Amino acid sequence: MSVFISIASCGALFFSSPTLAANGAPKAVWYRYYDQHGIANISTSVTPAHIRYGYEALDQNMQVIKRNHPYNSEADLNQSSQRALSARYREEDNKLKKAYSNSKTALIKRDQALLAIKKQMNYQQEQLNQLQQDKILFKRQEMEYFRKGEKVPERHKTLIENNLMNINKVKQTLEILSKNYNRTNKDYENIIERLKKLE
Repeated sequence: MSVFISIASCGALFFSSPTLAANGAPKAVWYRYYDQHGIANISTSVTPAHIRYGYEALDQNMQVIKRNHPYNSEADLNQSSQRALSARYREEDNKLKKAYSNSKTALIKRDQALLAIKKQMNYQQEQLNQLQQDKILFKRQEMEYFRKGEKVPERHKTLIENNLMNINKVKQTLEILSKNYNRTNKDYENIIERLKKLE
């Protein structure tokens, strides 16, 4: 394969002793990359093309002193995403440590939160039991009107309707509280686990 070399800067090539940087290491004078056709391109500065294809840093005797890999935008994007994700996790960890100090404190907070929800659930269950007992009573009274061949009073019909509506509301509230209980427990489990890893 023939190689074409294009010089992107003025000046002659000197094949004398290498130019040394202040620390004694060879100093880069030329930067070379090979494009998609295998053609070598040389310049005295790094261009976007150098970064895209990857390039070699050369001393004044054209000896390679360093190789730089091609820039991979997809890999860089993935790394950036990972860095952002790691930064977010660190921020969340710091917030957890500030809020709970340690896993034991989080455990106490969890038990307190679950106990409060459980008390609400118990209260709603008592309400439901009472409403269901009222429903049985209202139905018995309704059947008594039917047995006597009397018309069920509108007031009694309203009691039955309101009772049914309240039963449904309490059942919905219990369902919400149950989901809240499970979600709170799961959230605290994750918090406690993360805090244990930080301890």
